[in-house]
Amino acid sequence: LGDEVPGKHPIGAYFETHIEQGPVLEDADKVIGVVPAVMGLSWYDCTVTGMEAHAGPTPMGLRRDALQVATSIMQEVVAIANRYPPYGRGTVGMVQVFPNSRNVIPGQVKFSIDLRNVNDALLNTMHEEMLAFVANTRKDSGLAIEVERVSYYPPCPFHPDCVNAVRAATEKLGYSSMDVVSGAGHDAIYAARVAPSGMIFVPCKDGISHNEIEDAQPAHLEAGCNVLLHAMLERAGVIHAP
Repeated sequence: LGDEVPGKHPIGAYFETHIEQGPVLEDADKVIGVVPAVMGLSWYDCTVTGMEAHAGPTPMGLRRDALQVATSIMQEVVAIANRYPPYGRGTVGMVQVFPNSRNVIPGQVKFSIDLRNVNDALLNTMHEEMLAFVANTRKDSGLAIEVERVSYYPPCPFHPDCVNAVRAATEKLGYSSMDVVSGAGHDAIYAARVAPSGMIFVPCKDGISHNEIEDAQPAHLEAGCNVLLHAMLERAGVIHAP
């Protein structure tokens, strides 16, 4: 590890080339994604506690069904994201239902909430709307609902000079391109804390990544490397110009 403090060593600029990990470039038939920023994300664990009961003898009006209440919150997570396009994201990716029996009304449901957007203001608005909906649902249903924020990563805008260097390199080389805000985290987020940073995206089939079927065309990879090279040369020329 050494004893040098990160960022103390002078860094002129940092560039990172990566597959998009999403379907936008492929859908738009573009070769290069110019990345102006990375979305921030807020992760939560939510637990809804009702009461287990037999599915047959318990009338609908007397149930304390944790799953039905939980699903209303899950739907609101998606609705909140849809209210703040184009970068609003709302996902429930993990659900645990207890006791998970065919003929037992669920007594408890634990699930994840993932909210994302491109800036702090929008992400905070989504956060507040989610908490307000949970509070109203708790009041209306009479069930215990707990929400805990377990992770927060702020949005990361990249340095304008680095973004412009990527854009200029793309135009110089004649590749088709579009701006793509990253929805996934990257090393460049951390590099941006100590140096001007930027990113370059290339398409990947169906947006699949971290998977054995991940696939990117050699020509697209070559294009990404060429843009990386010229962006670095442009910044190096500016940094070291007399």
